[in-house]
Amino acid sequence: MSVLPSRVAALLRCLRPVHRFYSSPVVQVPPPVNEPTLSFAPGSEERACVEKALGDLHGHVEEIPCVVGGREIFTGNLQKQVSPYDHQRVIAHYHYADKDLINEAIGCALEAKRQWEDTPYEHRAAVFLRMADLISTKYRYQVIATTMLGQGKTVLQAEIDSTCETIDFFRFAVKQGLDLQGQPSVHSPRIWNRLEYRALEGFIASISPFNFTAIGANLGATPTLMGNATLWKPSDTAMLSNWTMFKILREAGLPPGVVNFVPAPGPLFGDTVTDSPDLAGVSFTGSSTTFKHLWKLTGKKLDTYKTFPRIVGECGGKNYHFVHPSADVDNVVFCSVRGAFEYCGQKCSATSRMYVPESLWTEIRDKMVAITKEIRVGSPEDFRNFIAAVIDAKSFQKISGYLDYANSSDELTLLAGGSADDSVGYFVQPTIYQTTNPRNKLMQEEIFGPVLTVYVYPDSEAEEMLEVVNSTSVYGLTGAVFSNDRYFILKAMSVLRHSAGNFYINDKSTGSVVGQQPFGGSRGSGTNDKAGAVSYLQKWVSPMSVKEATAPCTEWSYPSVDQ
Repeated sequence: MSVLPSRVAALLRCLRPVHRFYSSPVVQVPPPVNEPTLSFAPGSEERACVEKALGDLHGHVEEIPCVVGGREIFTGNLQKQVSPYDHQRVIAHYHYADKDLINEAIGCALEAKRQWEDTPYEHRAAVFLRMADLISTKYRYQVIATTMLGQGKTVLQAEIDSTCETIDFFRFAVKQGLDLQGQPSVHSPRIWNRLEYRALEGFIASISPFNFTAIGANLGATPTLMGNATLWKPSDTAMLSNWTMFKILREAGLPPGVVNFVPAPGPLFGDTVTDSPDLAGVSFTGSSTTFKHLWKLTGKKLDTYKTFPRIVGECGGKNYHFVHPSADVDNVVFCSVRGAFEYCGQKCSATSRMYVPESLWTEIRDKMVAITKEIRVGSPEDFRNFIAAVIDAKSFQKISGYLDYANSSDELTLLAGGSADDSVGYFVQPTIYQTTNPRNKLMQEEIFGPVLTVYVYPDSEAEEMLEVVNSTSVYGLTGAVFSNDRYFILKAMSVLRHSAGNFYINDKSTGSVVGQQPFGGSRGSGTNDKAGAVSYLQKWVSPMSVKEATAPCTEWSYPSVDQ
């Protein structure tokens, strides 16, 4: 076989970088379909599999290193993760990174990115599709079990989060990324125009929360689909499940250094990554206070960066259910119980404030109170329990402080719950208060626990109450209106236009599904970049317009200057 002439070989080497941005036109990906949620009913195969996975983890304490450039590093600065429903039970020891190691991770990310962003899109996508299928099959019950143990989720809540939503994030992102790159350009005679979607110039700092394993995987990994490299700082209280996700990423074929797993103290991590001139983006989910701090840090250091960092944040919410006199009572009751109390109200979208007309209040109150008193609270390993514990001592103390305030307030009446006990786990009873003041602090401030506050309004003031709903909270994440009056729904959507990034009609304020209801809010709730949508991927690319002339210019002058 003859050797390629040197000029031909050189030409092929020059052509190779084109694949950085574009897949072959014939490349297709499997159409994404939402992962089905299993039932875990008594006697089901999946229930037995989860019970076995939980049993396999019993008595096991995972040791979790930092992973930088593919190297597992045991720093010796050991921290521990405990189970929130049994805080004497240690489930993991993890090693904190120091400033030098975080800086080393930045260097490894930048180095790994050089080859990774040159990798054709379909090969990057293959890693994500394999990751999704590994979670769906081989590791489904392990990720559920680690989420139950570490974050106190019931089996169904862990299934919805750690398997279904994570799988959906990756499968839909692959298709969205391909669609983004395939957008047509407008051309003119002898001119070929196109857009090339480059990875950002630098690294991305991904800071994930405790309450959704899927968010950790999405923040840590999804930006890399577009050719980026990340430093993933997982939450201390989601370490075991996030570590499990990271290991699956490696098995799926993600090259070393593309995602660097860097447990670290929050302030140290934030200060260090924002000190780097190569910071290209921050992907954050957590409290508004922390997000504002990160934004201020980057703002103060703008002159040091090579490019303006992309700042993406999803923060808290003070989410509402507004009930119109025409609403279906049972639907309101069932949706509100689920929206307020599933996962102990520790969802950014959890129903926290409720507005009910006088004409329906007695029936709604009696039914909700009766159901709330039936809710079982305890270990998620007992599948009969509807909720478990809140995440840690700090959260427990915060919620208990609100309960103490409410139980002594003249504006609030306790209808159900109102108690908490941290002797074994951080347990807070599902709680309902009625307030006489629609602007009481329980109607304004994020509690992040199983506490619902209700204001009862005169039926005739339904439209006026919409303005109160809109102006009461600094947040703008989710909200729901329950009504069978179409004209009122239209009015509510107009008045509440900016009160929620995810707006629900006759459904609860929680439960967005990737590919169906992209999630995110504005105001104090974040930048509304919609996790699970193509708009989220667009934050992690830097488009370059390319104009190529396909015929030479034949003169230098123009007719307008002719004599």
